[in-house]
Amino acid sequence: MTVGIVSTGIYIPQTKMTSKEIADRSTIPEDIIRQKMGIHEKPIPGEHDHTVQMGVWAAQEAIRKANIEPKDIDVVIYMGEEHKEYPLWTASIKMQEELGAVNAWAFDVQLRCGTTIMALKLAKSLMASDDSIQTILLAGGYRNVDFIDYSNPRIRFMYNLAAGGGAILLQKNYDKNHLLEAAIMTDGSFSEDVVVPVGGTKKPLTSFDLENNLYQLDVIDPIGMKERLEQKSLSNFLKVIRTSLAKSGLSEENIGYLAMLHMKRSAHDYILAELGLGQGQSIYLENYGHIGQIDQILSLQLALEEGRIHDGDIITLVSAGIGYVWGAMTIRWG
Repeated sequence: MTVGIVSTGIYIPQTKMTSKEIADRSTIPEDIIRQKMGIHEKPIPGEHDHTVQMGVWAAQEAIRKANIEPKDIDVVIYMGEEHKEYPLWTASIKMQEELGAVNAWAFDVQLRCGTTIMALKLAKSLMASDDSIQTILLAGGYRNVDFIDYSNPRIRFMYNLAAGGGAILLQKNYDKNHLLEAAIMTDGSFSEDVVVPVGGTKKPLTSFDLENNLYQLDVIDPIGMKERLEQKSLSNFLKVIRTSLAKSGLSEENIGYLAMLHMKRSAHDYILAELGLGQGQSIYLENYGHIGQIDQILSLQLALEEGRIHDGDIITLVSAGIGYVWGAMTIRWG
């Protein structure tokens, strides 16, 4: 059995925040925002750019490009963020309805910015275990930029958070673009380092919290997290990439294109150099920022549009998410 990518879809809001605006709000010099953080501009949500709705728009593009009927989709997996139109809400079932996927069943998954890699691995396993599943849609949106307080220096590494939607349509025994193997690793020592500290059962939301801007992302132990993460993060990126390739019977010399999440420019360049890849073998998302788990789909679609990917190329998608999780999925394109 093989599982292939039939199409992808992306939705990017028209509203943008520039590096100058980030600099003005944070008091960090604009050249540091642009050069070190690697943000020239990023999409932020407009009035109607709600999380699940952006996933619906991306899914509609993927379905249109695949030239299939929504009724032919067997499973809809929502792999967007928990921050969405309503709390305590199953987003995938809403997407199923909006898309007209009347014969599908649906569920949500979540692994922060590592969700796309996990959802691809899960979808492949579902297809292998159930003969009735032929077509799966993965789709979701992201707008955790809503939780960024640019006056908080503890969260500078998240100033790149943006907004958008993405989708991937998969089919069993599709004749090209085959998913190979994934590698995922999690490290619970970071599990409570980055949180929205109010609004849950530990500390229910109050008017005081809202008035004092506490309903925002924050880092509980910024010095300790930085020290621990610096020891592990880049090595874990390389580890999941190499493990995904090895499980697929390949090595880093086989990579044709690396679809990476947005990170600071020096980290992006370091990973490329360690893998022996050139700048043309990845796209730095300086005009998009970090759209969470949508980054890998965006990078893949941009590379296809720019002609950077050719039949027979080996592509590896790589992600990381707070918690902390690192993941990679290798694909044989064409």
